[in-house]
Amino acid sequence: MSLNNTSDTSTPLLEESYHEGEEKKGSRWSKVIDVEEAKKQVFFSVPMIITNMSYYSITLISVMFAGHLGDLELAGSTLANSWATVTGIALLTGLSGALETLCGQGYGARLYRMLGIYLQSSMITSFIFSVGVGFIWFYTEPILILLHQDASVSKMAALYMRYLIPGVFAYGFLQCLLRFLQTQTVIVPLVVCSVVPLIIHVGITYVLVHWTPLGFKGAAMAASISLWISFLLLALYVNFAEKFKHTWEGFSVESFHHVLPSMKLAIPSAVMVCLEYCAFEILVLLAGLMPNSEQSTSLVAMCVNTEAVTYMIAYGFSAAVSTRVSNELGARNADRAKNAMAVTLKLAVFLAFTVVIALAIGHNVWASFFSDTTVIKKEFASMTPLLAISILFDSAQGVLSGVARGCGWQHLAAWTNLATFYVIGMPIAVLLGFKFGLHTKGLWIGLICGLFCQASTLLFITLRTKWDKLELSVNIDKENPVQV
Repeated sequence: MSLNNTSDTSTPLLEESYHEGEEKKGSRWSKVIDVEEAKKQVFFSVPMIITNMSYYSITLISVMFAGHLGDLELAGSTLANSWATVTGIALLTGLSGALETLCGQGYGARLYRMLGIYLQSSMITSFIFSVGVGFIWFYTEPILILLHQDASVSKMAALYMRYLIPGVFAYGFLQCLLRFLQTQTVIVPLVVCSVVPLIIHVGITYVLVHWTPLGFKGAAMAASISLWISFLLLALYVNFAEKFKHTWEGFSVESFHHVLPSMKLAIPSAVMVCLEYCAFEILVLLAGLMPNSEQSTSLVAMCVNTEAVTYMIAYGFSAAVSTRVSNELGARNADRAKNAMAVTLKLAVFLAFTVVIALAIGHNVWASFFSDTTVIKKEFASMTPLLAISILFDSAQGVLSGVARGCGWQHLAAWTNLATFYVIGMPIAVLLGFKFGLHTKGLWIGLICGLFCQASTLLFITLRTKWDKLELSVNIDKENPVQV
């Protein structure tokens, strides 16, 4: 009987002790990170990571196919991809960043009709700039030779660029639609409309490169075709989906009146993005001035592409925090916006460590996607530790840049990037790479210095911000919200 009594009384005590332990464990985790907010960020970020990886992989896969045709083709296609990134892709990505502020805050403030107007004005801006980009791409060869690049590599890069020109228009429109959907937290269709074209792209590229006389040119043409497929799929979805009946009411002349006002955010946003992208691509150009330029260019371009691929993970969280911050600020929830920023930063850095470990283990496998040359693989392995450091800093600044876009601080971020990369990072890169003879390693160390200063400055600005006193970029008083 006594044994039964003991058992009866001890079981509830054990259960109570267990639940107390779980509550304490949960409270410890809640002090480290807001679990509910973290779930929201992960559910939003993962699809965005897949989407951005898919879009980036379209051009990257074309480079991989071209690179396996020979060393000259590898150097030409990687240089072309870098040139396309710095003169077009970065510019159009940055211009669309205005929508992260306008549509994000507008959606939070329930200015639903204005989202469609902002989208159209941004697409008009994108088209205008794409015409200029296409003109620059057409004259790639003389420009690269003027920048002292190898003549044969420049010729191959120019050939590649001309077949990529149609794709720049699709890419610009695509980025606008992506921001439009992202700020409304519509993400699953983004995954479908990016992964499907990516799968199709592999087949198109293989056919054009190996089964037609186009060969090297076919790789670039395939990228243009696949980008247009992706844009058309997304455009059809937005036009016919019932869920956008309040945010997309069709084409409107009113959008032309918002082109110039939206450029006040779009141009600083483009400058902000271009300055950072240019810093990476300048390294490729500097590598072309070194002894054995073909190998140096290929190696640095591989590192830049690797950094860009891993940055897609941080950019997924950057998109998430930009949306969460802009939506909450639009709804006048400053504390929630601040909390979203803190949670996302922790998650992005944690995942960056995961990527670094994967890169350390599988760097030889990754390098084989770009080249079959043993020398290139060996040199890439020696660059991996430096690449790991830059990835960590890049992940942190990616999230902080997303906060800047959500708050409408594009101008502050632009000045930060100018100072940290071009006053600090690039001079150190040139000094170490050429004066001290560290070559490609010296170039990358200079980049790391720039990334560290950039992340530190953006963090300082974010921590010193009085969130409850932030001004919105959308004018709630003059617009008529649509309640749904």
